[in-house]
Amino acid sequence: MGGKSKFQDFYHDFMKMFTWSFMKGLVVNPTQLPFAAFLIIVAELIINVLVVERVPYTEIDWKAYMQECEGFLNGTLDYSQLRGDTGPLVYPAGFVYIYSLFYFLTGQGENIRLAQYIFIGIYLLQLCLVLRIYIKTKKVPPYVLVITILTSYRIHSIYVLRLFNDPIAVLFLYAALNFFIDSKWYLGSIFYSLGVSVKMNILLYAPALFFFYLTNLGLKETIIQLFICGLIQVVLGLPFLLSSPVAYLKGSFDIGRVFNHTWTVNYRFLDIDVFENKCFHLSLLAIHVLLLIVFIPMCVKYFKSYCRLKYVQKQVQPQIDAKNLENKRKSKLKKEMKKKLGKKNEEPENLTKEQEDFINSFETMLQKSSQKGGKKAVRKPAELDQDPHYNINFDILSQLFILPMFIVNFIGVMCARSLHYQFYSWYFHSLPYLLWTNNFSVIIRFLLLALIEMCWNTYPSTYLTSALLHVCHVTVLYGVYKKISAELRMVSKLE
Repeated sequence: MGGKSKFQDFYHDFMKMFTWSFMKGLVVNPTQLPFAAFLIIVAELIINVLVVERVPYTEIDWKAYMQECEGFLNGTLDYSQLRGDTGPLVYPAGFVYIYSLFYFLTGQGENIRLAQYIFIGIYLLQLCLVLRIYIKTKKVPPYVLVITILTSYRIHSIYVLRLFNDPIAVLFLYAALNFFIDSKWYLGSIFYSLGVSVKMNILLYAPALFFFYLTNLGLKETIIQLFICGLIQVVLGLPFLLSSPVAYLKGSFDIGRVFNHTWTVNYRFLDIDVFENKCFHLSLLAIHVLLLIVFIPMCVKYFKSYCRLKYVQKQVQPQIDAKNLENKRKSKLKKEMKKKLGKKNEEPENLTKEQEDFINSFETMLQKSSQKGGKKAVRKPAELDQDPHYNINFDILSQLFILPMFIVNFIGVMCARSLHYQFYSWYFHSLPYLLWTNNFSVIIRFLLLALIEMCWNTYPSTYLTSALLHVCHVTVLYGVYKKISAELRMVSKLE
């Protein structure tokens, strides 16, 4: 009987997959994203392999990366002496170690095809981490991610046709975000710092992360986490710091270096003199700080709510688990008792006339009660016998952490002195989340995504695409600000 019941349950669940509501949910319901996420990963594997096999590789920085690492592998520890065809080495020590590994794996950088397949693996791993965040937050419908991720020409180009170091830094960042969601603070800090060790742009998340530490852990533990982040930078950079500390710090963490106007995506409409002017850079820094002053208090309120609800989860979850365990034991005991009774009473007894009359009257009463209740159907006896399973989905709390992190990074991208084409990977996978956090219509959201993609796909950039990119960025940020301001005002009234 037990085997038959399990088969019936399996068959019932299997048939649900072919219902209209289930099929529709796979497209529009964020809670059913896991199935769509699997399809995205499979599709991306196929797409990236086709891109590598059929689209010609374009050399930009890979050769220079190999030349810089070759100098290190030959014993040069003075950062000012490590150079490639595109100029001096300007990335921290983590970059050197990772690309030195690639140097060995790809035969001194000559096996480009193998390097491309390595980057396919990097991209798919990052995509798994990104989709895990979207699955937990349950914010964005599956069809949005399918369309956005699969159709981005620029992102596929950055990862498997250009072999930039930005994707590796972003990979570590998304690993860190996943660890923070799981409250694995030390691992989160380690992977965050590893991301910084590959490229400095990961520091754009630092303002939000600092207040996240402070809100959840307090001052003492925050200092410990910051110490861990700093220690990793010191350990990784130690060989270079011991050899020539000034050259290493100036080369790998040079916040004042001038970008090449030739590659700019966001400031093509400016003259080179203005583009390289320090007053312009300081103005952007001032705007960046001003926007952080506006948004950080909102982020802190989100973090405080996240902290309180996480505390509730710690208190409630053990009770839920204990109750479910108790119900499971009771259910098991009932089944064992039924089996014992079934063995004792193998011969079914004939019902008396009084018993038959009682059953008939009871069925009539059930039918009448179901008619009075309208659409509410009476549960079957088998359903009444089943013990309830209690569950509260706490994963959705991740929204209170992820949104502030994405906002602060987005502000940093908006205020960047220059955006080169590979920088699109810094915030591409967060755009659907930011857009589905505001109250724009679906048409406007997809229009913004399409316009941003168009701006990044236009090479070389034009006055129009540069200006349009700023308009899109401001629109997205304004939409997010308007939405979360309204939500926080509503919460303050309820309090």
